[in-house]
Amino acid sequence: MDLPVAPPAFDATTGSGRRRRADLGADIGAGCGLVVLELIALVVVLGLWFLSGFDLDPAESAAPDPLWNYVAAVGGVGAFAGVAAAVAARAGAVVTVVGQTVVVGLVCAVVFGGVALQSHQDQRCREMPAATGCAGSGRGGSPLR
Repeated sequence: MDLPVAPPAFDATTGSGRRRRADLGADIGAGCGLVVLELIALVVVLGLWFLSGFDLDPAESAAPDPLWNYVAAVGGVGAFAGVAAAVAARAGAVVTVVGQTVVVGLVCAVVFGGVALQSHQDQRCREMPAATGCAGSGRGGSPLR
C-alpha cells in the first residue's frame, strides 16, 4: 500500500530549479583549511620581516627591512582570499565565504597598518636621516626617498 506524499509546507525558492548549495561538511573543511593556510602564510611573511631586523652580533644594531615588499606579499594573500570567497559564494559554500571574508578583513587591517607604519618611518627618515632604521644610520633604509 502506497501512502500519498504531502507537498512541502513552505517553499521559498524562486524559479523552477532547486537551490544548489555545497555540502556542509565539505564547506566547513574547505573553509577551515583555507583559513589555516592563509594564516600560516601571514605568519611566515610577517615572521620574515621580524627576522630581517634580528642580528646575533651584539655590537651591531640591525633595523628591520622596509615593510613595502612584505605589505605587498600580505596583499597577495588577501587577494587570494577574496578570489576564494568569490568562488565559494558561487558554489554556495556559506561557511567558506564567511571565513574568507574574515581573512580579507584581517589582511586589510594588516596592510593599512603596515602602510601607515612604513609611511611614518619614511617621513621620520626624511626629517632625520641619522635616525635608527634609516639609510644614513646603516642597514634598513627606505627605498622610497
